This record gives sequence, C-alpha cells and structure tokens, in this order.
Amino acid sequence: MNKADIGLIGLAVMGENLVLNMESHGFTVAVYNRTTSKVDDFVGGRGAGKSIVGTHSVEQLCASLERPRRVMIMVKAGKPVDLVIESLLPYLDEGDIVIDGGNSQYQDSERRTAELAEKGLLFIGTGVSGGEEGALLGPSIMPGGNPEAWPHVKPIFQAIAAKTDAGEPCCDWVGRGGAGHFVKMVHNGIEYGDMQMICEVYEMMKAGLEMSNEEMHEVFARWNDGVLDSYLVEITRDILGYRDENGEATVDFILDTAGQKGTGKWTGIAALDAGQPLTAIAEAVFARCVSALKDERVAASEVLDGPGTVFDGNRAAMVDDLEQALYASKIVSYAQGYQLMRAMSEEQDWALDYGAVALMWREGCIIRSRFLGNIRDAFENDPKLANLMLDGFFQAAIENAQASWRRVVATAVKLGIPMPAISAALSYFDSYRSERLPANLLQAQRDYFGAHTYERIDRPRGEFFHTNWTGRGGTTASTTYSV
Repeated sequence: MNKADIGLIGLAVMGENLVLNMESHGFTVAVYNRTTSKVDDFVGGRGAGKSIVGTHSVEQLCASLERPRRVMIMVKAGKPVDLVIESLLPYLDEGDIVIDGGNSQYQDSERRTAELAEKGLLFIGTGVSGGEEGALLGPSIMPGGNPEAWPHVKPIFQAIAAKTDAGEPCCDWVGRGGAGHFVKMVHNGIEYGDMQMICEVYEMMKAGLEMSNEEMHEVFARWNDGVLDSYLVEITRDILGYRDENGEATVDFILDTAGQKGTGKWTGIAALDAGQPLTAIAEAVFARCVSALKDERVAASEVLDGPGTVFDGNRAAMVDDLEQALYASKIVSYAQGYQLMRAMSEEQDWALDYGAVALMWREGCIIRSRFLGNIRDAFENDPKLANLMLDGFFQAAIENAQASWRRVVATAVKLGIPMPAISAALSYFDSYRSERLPANLLQAQRDYFGAHTYERIDRPRGEFFHTNWTGRGGTTASTTYSV
C-alpha cells in the first residue's frame, strides 16, 4: 500500500478538520489518537471512504509515513506536547519533521527546535487560526522553527491555507525558533482586544442607548459592509440576530463571565518583558478577569453607586461615533501588536516580514478584516515603519475618527459604562503623539527616594545625574537600567 504524506496526532476539533482539509487537497493522512476508539470512529465516520489511514500506535503511525516523515501534533500545549514528541523519538530517523500545531508558548518552540536539531530532527512550531470552520475550509497558518523543514511542509500548508482574493495563500515562513508561535500569540492578543472593544460598543448600545438586539444586529450588519468589515463584526451581527427554538435571543441568556486559555495573558507578559506598551490588549485580558468576579460584582452592585446609564443625546449620531471609535481603537490594537513583534524580532533576530504577517492574517483567521490589506500596503511602502499609526492611510483614518472617539469615551465615563480597552487605546494614542510626557516628574520621584538618577534636557542622552534632594542623601547613586 502507498504510504501517507503526513501524519496527525490528536483528533479533537482542530485535528479532525485539518485532516479532512488535507485529504480534500489530495494528501493521504495517517491519524492517531491516544484514545484509539476516536481513530476508529473518525475513520469510519467523517473520514469514511477518504484517503485517511487509521493507526492504533505511534509506532504504526510512523511506519505508515513517507520519508522524510512529517508528523503534526494537535494536542494541548505544554507537557502533553513534550510527551508526544518523546513517544515519537524511537520511531523517527534523521531528517524527519515534527510539527506542533497547537497554541504553544514561543519559548517552548525555541527549546524544541534546538533539542530536536541535536537529535537530527527538524521541528516546526506553527500557529493555526480559524477555529473549526477555518481548519476545515482554510486556516491562517504561521510556521516557524527549523528553516530546513519548510520546503518539506510548504506544499501541504500552502495548499490547505486560506487564500486571498488574488489567490495568495495565507501561509508563509515566519522565522526560526519560536517565531511562528510568537506571531500566533500576538494574533491571539489582538483577537482579545478586538473582541473586548466590540463588547464595549455593544454595552454602550444596550445599556446606554437602550437598543434592542434587532437594532444592534442591523447596525453590525451595516458596519460589516464598511471599514469594520471583519470576521468578528460579522459573527457579532449573527449572534445578535440569533433566536433559539422558543424565539428568545440566546445572547441574553449567556452568563456574563468570560473564559480564557492563556494566549492573551502570554502576550501581555511578553510585552512587559520587552518593555513595550500593549495597553489595549492588556486591558482586554483584565476585563475577562473582572468578568470572572461575578459574585463579587453582584454584591458590589448593591453597595456601590454610579451615575445613570441612559444616554439622552442623539442616538443615531452616537451610533456613528461608536463605529469610528471602534475603528480607531482597532487600529491602535494592531499598532501595539506590531510594535511588540518588531521589538521581539530585533531581540531574537527573527527578521519578521510584517507585510507577510498581515497577508497571513488577511483570510482564514479570527482577526481577518478588510484593513489587513492596508496594513500589508503600509509595510510594503515602508518596511521599517516604526508605528502603524504613522502610515498615511491609518494616520488619516485616526484623524477622521478622533472627535467621535473622544465623544464615545467621554460619554462612557459620564454614564458609568466601562470601556477599558477603547479608553486605553485612546490614552495610548494621546501618549504616543505627545512630544512631552510627565515622566520627568516620575524620574525625579525615583531619584528622590531611590537615587535612581535622571537624564537632562540640556545635556546629551546617556549622561545620568543625581540630586541630593533632602541634603541628607550624599552623592551615591543607584545603577541605571531599563526593561
């Protein structure tokens, strides 16, 4: 019998659908799952009559593959991935390729690339975005790891990836080591920001403007035909229009506590480690944390008072303002994500292609949106662009949205409606455009209590000074460092 082109371990939602996607593009796929009954159920069910080879052991899986063997792992991130890799090692030969397609931390992919290289094996850590439907019909794929592996997986990955209107695959080599999983992590961080900002707009409409689900459904439908055209706006439209078998709006019966799987948190941690401002995305993560305090919030609502939440102005005008505020805030969220990628690319020597990253996100993934094409154009025009907001297109977009953005945030504050992500995005914009910030006073405070020194505006950068503020501190200063 002919051997399989690729093997996949882990037949959960993403794994199953990736297998079917690969098979539909002419590849024979061998599959294995720790619970082997799932293999039989899949091969005899959704995989019946297809070029899918069911196996009941790791040894059998490896024996069924063409050389060099390509084995893709779709299991929970962390220790489970290491355990699967360990189980594969006895049955792999030099030059074989191990692919981790889960949401792994990029540091783990750095480590696995190096460890497997020592054993003569090639490792790829790849982000895969698009959820169940994307995995089946065409996801965004962000591979990194050992560059020697890329030619061997490129035909498969680019065949199954989503395609732009021009037919370009939303998949290309990202960079060595953990680059692929880092870019996927930032993608997920931006996803956190986008979702939270949409939810803040929804809350202003619902609590402030007292709009019905039907009215909000119509607004999001209209927005999805304009500058906010995106997957997340599209599904928000659908959610607000959905009715259950009793004719009730399902969204109204969902408890207001949000879960998370860690990638947003990892993005925030990476930003703090790199000393990069990722404020909008961080606030989105914290908003989920606050949502989890449901019982405390219920108790607090009976004790802590705020202003009335009903808006008494021009409702139609505020809806238009909300569209612009959401658009500008989304631009900031992407700008911050790209800032973080640039910092890490320089630190890790990844040489990320930022236009190519935008292309990878253009279709198939959760954050796909119309303006990713504009992001690609921005970095093609200036590969060294320091900040997305400095590109002509996005500069004009924010200038056009700015008055609306400020009215929305001001109104939210007056009504007591929380807008942590949108407010943070506006504050970042105001900070980034400020020639001067009050950090001079902050540095004086640090020097006063800790002799941490400061630079002066009338002296060259890199010279540090200390003042004996109290007359009792002497001349000894603390060392200077930055994060």
